[in-house]
Amino acid sequence: MDEEALLGIDVGTTAVKVAAFAPDGRELAAHSVPCPIARPRPGWAEQDPEDWWHAMETALHTVLSGLPAGSVRAAGIVSQVNTHLLVGEDLRPLAPAVIWQDQRCAKIAAELDARFTDDEKKRIWGGPIVLDASFAGARAAWFAREQPELWSRARWMMSPKDFIGARLTGRVATDLLSGVRIAGASGYLPEAVALADGLGDRLPELLAPENPLGHAAVLGDAPVVVGTMDAFGAVFGTRTTEPGRAMVICGTSLVVAAASHRSESVRGLVTFPPRGDLVVHAGPTQAAGDAVRWWSQASGLSLPEVFASAAKGKPGVVFLPHLQGERAPLWDPDLRGSFLGLTSSTSTADLSRAVLTGVAFSARHVLETVEEACGEPLPSVTFSGGGARSDLWTQLHADVLSRPVERLRVHDSAALGAALLGAVGAGQYPDVETAAASTVAVERTFTPETNLTGLYEAYRAAHEGLARVHERLARW
Repeated sequence: MDEEALLGIDVGTTAVKVAAFAPDGRELAAHSVPCPIARPRPGWAEQDPEDWWHAMETALHTVLSGLPAGSVRAAGIVSQVNTHLLVGEDLRPLAPAVIWQDQRCAKIAAELDARFTDDEKKRIWGGPIVLDASFAGARAAWFAREQPELWSRARWMMSPKDFIGARLTGRVATDLLSGVRIAGASGYLPEAVALADGLGDRLPELLAPENPLGHAAVLGDAPVVVGTMDAFGAVFGTRTTEPGRAMVICGTSLVVAAASHRSESVRGLVTFPPRGDLVVHAGPTQAAGDAVRWWSQASGLSLPEVFASAAKGKPGVVFLPHLQGERAPLWDPDLRGSFLGLTSSTSTADLSRAVLTGVAFSARHVLETVEEACGEPLPSVTFSGGGARSDLWTQLHADVLSRPVERLRVHDSAALGAALLGAVGAGQYPDVETAAASTVAVERTFTPETNLTGLYEAYRAAHEGLARVHERLARW
């Protein structure tokens, strides 16, 4: 059993990670390869899909070189969601992928969103959701309107993990959970798909996340499963598969989610199709690690220096991490980032601390909305993602959320979730819930030390108070 390995592939926004896990969830090996983001115009954010593929090949080769030959029993794939690429029949990308941060479709999305009343949204989507700039229908409509020749040549519109899966196995498929706002419990939503001419003809078949796609020669002919979005991979990799469990994933963006028997949707959140009698309510923000990346560049500090600086900073400055608008729970592409409360004594260290704390404030804002959807308080949360590597940032989340934060043994929870899906597809576990219960472990629990409620209230008030400012800046 010690020689068996379960592989998880995570096509993230800033990097592609490949990790190998033992059947009990221990990480055996991991490697990450960065992927650049191009921003050719204001509000645009693109990636070259071939960068994902080459990064995956490099990471995979590195991980496999440290494992016994033939030890991989199965593999799963997760990826950034609401990132869309157009490919031809030969699986070659026709254009750069439009990633989830991209705001070029905001106007089209607003037009589509305005076609539906709240009652119609509840009938179609189960609640008063928002069709924003990352909505697949808005992206498809933009391509059809702005680049019709390219749209006509496209055979598939797919997500990053489906692109990697198709390249590995030759089969094109996706899962319900990744079809945010275009798929429901029983398949694609006709009224959502019909919002863009030709979208339905370009969507992959739908399969369960743990359904085998095929076998990959590079993995010794091990089975590769369909997989799912990174956020839901993290749901599995954090054991947010039981009522009352909640998670915060701190990566390029934040994702806050909790599991509940209550299926009622709440404005500002994504309510996923149920798995059995359990529903996951979740909200993604626009910038977490990405806000730290921006501050690193703006301040001239390296990333390690930002965290070292923040450790010396004092609370008192409020940072709004809305550097490219905001997603959950505000869904406003016109929001802008700000530092509030500056004085002549404010230091770089204070600003560094404010950036980390502002991201945690955005987590609390989403968590409060998630608690509303679940209909009950969530006494603790698990914490994972790249941000979990920092004791300081983990502690700040405990302080801001005013509850214990359980940092998990495996920080790359999405990659673990992908591997667990592979294990289920290979028959090693009966279902992913059992797999999660058998493998997810807490490394350390952080309890609140500082009351930051007053600063959080200022953070919340800033959104309403600066509404007219943001509106004018968006016009500018």
